[in-house]
Amino acid sequence: MAACSGPPETLVVKQFQVRDQVRRVGDDPMVRMEKERHLLGAVSMEERKQRLGQYYTIRWSDPAGVGKGDVRVVFLYQQGATGSLVKRMTRDFSSSTVDGMAELAVIGDDYFKGGKVLTWKATITRGGRELASKQSYLWQ
Repeated sequence: MAACSGPPETLVVKQFQVRDQVRRVGDDPMVRMEKERHLLGAVSMEERKQRLGQYYTIRWSDPAGVGKGDVRVVFLYQQGATGSLVKRMTRDFSSSTVDGMAELAVIGDDYFKGGKVLTWKATITRGGRELASKQSYLWQ
């Protein structure tokens, strides 16, 4: 039997936005679960408000590169209220890792003051060599 799946993608970026704190009965169960996951542990309304914003899950896979250097995930983004300022988030992983996941968030005061993320670019490098890159439509 042949499987329908191929080799894993080197880089996958998933986005999710938590816009409000309200539980809606009509929401899709997967959307409701994802929202609850991000709000988990926030007890007061102020804590829940600080969890509002945009979340990015970056998954990477590089089985051929094990031991060839540390892995770095770089996320560059621009927000509506900050003009052309490019902000940066990074996550590092050891050289022995085959695949991984980095969860990055633009939430709380950063989200309320800086505004919505308008454009982004995610890059994965191993030992300083770029393995893959994905970007939003508006990235220049």
